[in-house]
Amino acid sequence: MKKLIDLNADAGESFGRWRLGDDEHLLPLVSSVNVACGWHAGDPATMRRSVELAREAGTALGAHPGLPDLAGFGRRSMALSPADAADACLYQYGALRGFADALGVPVAHVKPHGAFYGLTMRDPEVTDAIVQACRAVSPELIVVLLAGETAARAEAAGVRVAREAFADLEYDDNGHIIIEPQPLAKDPRACADRVLDILDGHVTSAGGKRVEVDADTICLHGDRPNAVEIAAAIRDRLAPAEVTVAPIAEVLAAR
Repeated sequence: MKKLIDLNADAGESFGRWRLGDDEHLLPLVSSVNVACGWHAGDPATMRRSVELAREAGTALGAHPGLPDLAGFGRRSMALSPADAADACLYQYGALRGFADALGVPVAHVKPHGAFYGLTMRDPEVTDAIVQACRAVSPELIVVLLAGETAARAEAAGVRVAREAFADLEYDDNGHIIIEPQPLAKDPRACADRVLDILDGHVTSAGGKRVEVDADTICLHGDRPNAVEIAAAIRDRLAPAEVTVAPIAEVLAAR
């Protein structure tokens, strides 16, 4: 079983007066946070506050670019060319970077959101374009991609990649995540069990198949109604197993 892992959360997904997620209580329980950059969720004030919360919690900060789909929360499919995908990623990264620089917080990683993330699983050329755009920003910038074929392709191109697995999503028999349009509450104990399985190198698909997984970081979703309870259950389970939770960069350095 792995004894060092990053625990990341998608957060900063409120919009104006509409509030989503309990980021103030969630961020101290994770080691990295992926902040929405305004296309699928988020707005300038929410982005600024998210950076402040990450700084206060000592949580590594990452950009979470999504598709331009506020109504669908970025979880509806959309066709993007590789060039458009790279531009979308850089545009949103730059928006977060402005707040991060002003508040003295480095942006450590980039992780596509929702259907944008799904596009990287289906279209290798989109993945290539995104990771090369991120490397052009900085060779040290980490790109978070699904553990397996998607992450391996980017790693083979010399990009700094964190291989990701999911605590609160189901997998299909091919090892792809099943994205929920509307996340519901999940059993915190079941999510904690999934994390231990991932640390042991596998997940069980929705069809009952054992799927091998080699992950550096494990995600949970801040828009899930009981995200804080899930994160707390995971931390409670990791402590007696003597598993250390650390930011992505520290996990990659120790790989």
